[in-house]
Amino acid sequence: MADHLIEMRGLERTYQLGPQLIHALRGVDLIIDRGEYVAIMGPSGSGKSTLMNVVGCLDTPSKGRYILDGVPVESMTDDELAAIRNTKIGFVFQTFNLLARTTALENVELPLIYARVPRAQRRQMAEEALVAVGLGDRMHHQPNELSGGQRQRVAVARALVNKPSLLLADEPTGNLDTQTGREILDLFKELHSTGNSIIMVTHEDDVAHEAERIIRIRDGLIQTT
Repeated sequence: MADHLIEMRGLERTYQLGPQLIHALRGVDLIIDRGEYVAIMGPSGSGKSTLMNVVGCLDTPSKGRYILDGVPVESMTDDELAAIRNTKIGFVFQTFNLLARTTALENVELPLIYARVPRAQRRQMAEEALVAVGLGDRMHHQPNELSGGQRQRVAVARALVNKPSLLLADEPTGNLDTQTGREILDLFKELHSTGNSIIMVTHEDDVAHEAERIIRIRDGLIQTT
């Protein structure tokens, strides 16, 4: 169906660890619709990180189907997956992952450089993304001149600049104090209200409850959707 952003059927991921076979995902069936705001929760070793890596096209399943935004991605090559990541997914990490000696604006421009967007257009798109996250007055500051919350906003702007189908956030408030974390969650709520699809991986119950729906994973299987 056209409204399904993510469709997983019988998804498995196994790893060879010496003589041992690790079953990280054991047959995941999952549907996430376009425009949804979903939290994924699970204890350490539950398969949460593996699921996130597969959703984000950073890893491929061993078995099963994964359709992202109408495109089957489970059997793509590394180059094809890289292209999907750059056009369809915006990543926000706990550690911000900003380049230290470049301005906020230059950090946000990075995905557009990979996408070969012309310079003038690139600059305009990056400026618009920073204004959208409330950092119009901090564009020319480097990360060390910004607070933790401002750095995470730069990371969100960078994730959104390509207008991806999905915003994928991994513990986005993990390195932030309570008040700053609240600001980032309010920003996510605002982004969701304007139509963005968001998947947030978190181990914090109160953070997960910010989403519309909580998906719990344990022992490589979905418990609740």
